[in-house]
Amino acid sequence: MLLSMKVPVSVITLAALLSSLHAQSPAPRVFLLDPATLAAQKAHPDPAILKLATHSADLALKVAPVTVTTKPLTPPTGDKRDYMSLARYWWPNPDTPNHLPYVRHDGKVNPEINNIPDHELLNTTNESARALALGFYLTGNEAYAEHAAQLLRTFYLDPKTGMNPNLDFAQYVPGLNTGRDSGVLDGRSIAMLVDAIGLLATSKSWTAADSTAMTAWFTRYYHWLTTNTNALKEKATPNNHGSWYAAQTASVAMFLNKQDDAKKIAEGVRDQRIPSQFDSKGLQKYELVRTNSFSYSAFNLEALTELNAIVTPTGIDLFKPAKPNAPGLLTGIDALLPYDENHKWPHEEITAGKEDSLCPALLRAAAHTHDPKYTEAQPRFHCKASAYSLLEAANK
Repeated sequence: MLLSMKVPVSVITLAALLSSLHAQSPAPRVFLLDPATLAAQKAHPDPAILKLATHSADLALKVAPVTVTTKPLTPPTGDKRDYMSLARYWWPNPDTPNHLPYVRHDGKVNPEINNIPDHELLNTTNESARALALGFYLTGNEAYAEHAAQLLRTFYLDPKTGMNPNLDFAQYVPGLNTGRDSGVLDGRSIAMLVDAIGLLATSKSWTAADSTAMTAWFTRYYHWLTTNTNALKEKATPNNHGSWYAAQTASVAMFLNKQDDAKKIAEGVRDQRIPSQFDSKGLQKYELVRTNSFSYSAFNLEALTELNAIVTPTGIDLFKPAKPNAPGLLTGIDALLPYDENHKWPHEEITAGKEDSLCPALLRAAAHTHDPKYTEAQPRFHCKASAYSLLEAANK
């Protein structure tokens, strides 16, 4: 048909070659999403996924570069490049003249945390960079990649503004400490950063020097995660904090080609953490003691299902219990499945409207098992479609 239209053979050959090269483009080095699914989407885009991805990337183009150095307080080191954050659930002490030391009210967020914006800036940078990187990967629009690179250089790599690779002063409690083990949780969006870098690999805007510098940053951060006293305390925490430590550390390990380390992390979670967290009905004893026990149970499931995605290349499947018929991730998800906004959770949950906290685990369970009950449940929990959720669903 093309020949009957008298299109030059050279043009046909070139078009076929370009189509072939496009279809055979290598899968990106990412871990939260399936690389093969992404490569297939790049070759043959789903219009719905493409529309959502470009919309998110367009919004992220409007996000200005930010840095931890703009916070009003200075860390104990005197270096504003050190990350800081205030403990979320700790409040001024009403029983002391100077209101120190702060006291804990679980589940009640102290608005003073907004006075130190490092956590928000970290998340905004990682989320925006990933949105831009995905937009670039799927469309080839270099403007997306250029802006993502600018965000990452400013926040991580610039000698004057780049965040130092530690969380020494994260979630500090006034009057008690300058930072604590729970602060490691602040770094959970690091996995998004890892994927963003993988998606930017073919961009001319993300240079070899950028890649080398980011690898150096992650090398230092991994050393901190695996040797720092607070980080090791967080690793040993039996609730969602330890699960998020595992997900974050495994993500960095995979980025640094430490696949054996990531596999060991996953094996420990499969063989020890999951059996200790879930009872025979799938309830999580360490989360049930919280004042927001539903959303924290879901939060832990989010961490564990995220870890499962990250370690897939190691051959570990965390959806399979360590022992046959033992409770596991699906048991935990099933335990929460009956309780949406119209069916009250029978345990304490002081914050209303957090039913959607189950969505990340629901989406991953649906993609992993292809059991329709997990897909059918998503509207009840107000799960919103995004490029990422559709890409997970497309993983066959």
